[in-house]
Amino acid sequence: MEAKASAKYLRGSAQKARLVIDMIRGKNVNQALAILRYSNKRAALGIEKCVKSAIANANEAAEKANVSVDPDELWLKAAYVDRGPTKHRRRVRPAPQGRAYREQRHFCHVTILLSSESQEGVGKADGKAGATKPAVSKRAKRGGAAAAPRAKKAAKVEATDTAGKTAGENKPQKKASKAAAKLGAALRRKKKTEK
Repeated sequence: MEAKASAKYLRGSAQKARLVIDMIRGKNVNQALAILRYSNKRAALGIEKCVKSAIANANEAAEKANVSVDPDELWLKAAYVDRGPTKHRRRVRPAPQGRAYREQRHFCHVTILLSSESQEGVGKADGKAGATKPAVSKRAKRGGAAAAPRAKKAAKVEATDTAGKTAGENKPQKKASKAAAKLGAALRRKKKTEK
């Protein structure tokens, strides 16, 4: 049996509410309520109300289906936060150079899905115990040159000129020769003014 509840237009940004949701996702309902009750985050109060509403929805659905559901067996199968609208208030905040920024009030939408089925099969690939996917780095997912940055270095080392220096090592010499040319020109001008 699954039950869903959502709380819309909760005060606070979605980013801050996600911090609280991440603490309770996948937990038992009683554990989640205890975490929310003693959390010092502002979003915890609205999320706690949403969890209690989902529990009530589960009990109501169980009564309609004539099935008994133990509230202690419920757990948070899914919990997520969506960004709501941003209200630009009529109040202003002083900004640099004589400007004024309007204050913004952020809202978010919280959705919680409870389930009474066991958590044993959750998170396992193909139902096999201990089966996990090998970790793949972000570079390897991108493929191409990003997948093998060491190959670029190896190619750079191979592309050395006959003197054994790479093209990047010649740049400081160019800068030094430019500085010497400027110094020589300044000395010549000084000699002309002395005559």
